[in-house]
Amino acid sequence: MMGWQVTDATIADLARGAAVLGTGGGGDPYIGGLIASQALARYGPVNAVTVDELPDDALVITVALMGAPTVLIEKPPNLNAVVGPIETLGAYLGRRVSHVACLEAGGVNSTIPVAAAAVLGLPLLDADGMGRAFPELQMVLPTLYGIAASPLALADEKGNVVVLQTVDNMWTERIARVACVEMGSVVPFAGFSMSGVQARDSLVPGSLRRCVEIGAGIRGARDAKNDPVQRVVEQLGGRTLFAGKVVDVQRATTKGFARGFARIEGGTGILTLQFQNEHLIAELAGSTLATTPDLIIVLEHDSGEPITTEALRYGLRVRVIAAPADPRWHSAAGLALVGPRYFGYEMPAHRFDGTIAPAP
Repeated sequence: MMGWQVTDATIADLARGAAVLGTGGGGDPYIGGLIASQALARYGPVNAVTVDELPDDALVITVALMGAPTVLIEKPPNLNAVVGPIETLGAYLGRRVSHVACLEAGGVNSTIPVAAAAVLGLPLLDADGMGRAFPELQMVLPTLYGIAASPLALADEKGNVVVLQTVDNMWTERIARVACVEMGSVVPFAGFSMSGVQARDSLVPGSLRRCVEIGAGIRGARDAKNDPVQRVVEQLGGRTLFAGKVVDVQRATTKGFARGFARIEGGTGILTLQFQNEHLIAELAGSTLATTPDLIIVLEHDSGEPITTEALRYGLRVRVIAAPADPRWHSAAGLALVGPRYFGYEMPAHRFDGTIAPAP
C-alpha cells in the first residue's frame, strides 16, 4: 500500500477512530480535530507515507502532547507550541527532520502530528508507537526496541523550551512530567528520533489509515441505520463487555494525570472501570473482564461515538467493548512496561476475551 493524503475531509474520521483506539485517553478528539483542521486550512493537505516507503536513513521524529486530558479542554495548544519542539530537536541533533510520526493513537495525539506536518511541510508517517494510548512517555513499543526517548524537547505557549538528555526512557518520563506540570500540565513535546530502519521495526504500521477506517465505519453504520458499536467490534476483532448507564464517576487531576474510576449500571450488575488517562481495568461482580494492555473502550450506546475519560459523566448510556492490543504488548517485557502490576493492580493481565494467557 502506498501513501495517501490527509485532508480536512479526513480529519473527523481520523479523530473519531483515534479516540476509539485511545481507550479513553489521548485527548479530546474534537479539540485535536480543530487544531489539525486549522493547520490544513492554512498550509494544505499532508502526505501520509507508509513505513515501507521510508528511506533507511530517514530522521523520524514523534510529536505528541503530554499531560492531563482534563486540562487540555481548558487550554489547547497553539500551532507555534506544537511545531516548536520539532524545530528545536532538529537543531539540537544538527540534522533536518524528514518525517513526523505519531507516538500513540489517541483523539489529540493522532491529529497533533497532522498539524505539525502541515505547518512544517513534512510527510507524516502512517504508523504510531503503541496502537492505542498509554499514560506515560516510556510506554511505547520503541522502548522495547532500545530506542531512546531523549533528546526530548518540550515547549509551551509562553515560549519556554526545554531539551532533556536522560539515561533511559523512565527517567525521561519522570523529569518531563515534572516539567509538564510546571509548564501548565499540558505541553507539546518531540522525541524518540529514529531512522527509517528503526521505525519499520518498532512502530505499528498503518495505524492512521486504521483510525480513518474505524471513524468512517461508525459514521457509515449510523447513516445506514445499522449498529455503529457492533461495527467497531467487528473492525477491531473485539467483543462487547457491558451496556448500561454511568452512575458514578470519581476523577482527579494529580501529577499530570486524570486518575479515577467509573461505575456503569446494567442488567447484569455494575461494571467498574479503573483509569489513568486511559481505561486500565474492567471488573464486574468481582470478576476481571479485561485489563491493560488490551483495549477497553467506552462508546455512546446509540451513536457509537467514543467517550474519553474526562467526558464520562453521570447518566450517559454507554457500551463498553474490549479489543486485542498489538501482540508485542503481551511479551514479558511489554507486560512489565504496561501490564496491570505496573499500575499497582495485583493481578495478571486478562486478555480482551477474559482469558489469562501466559506471556509468550
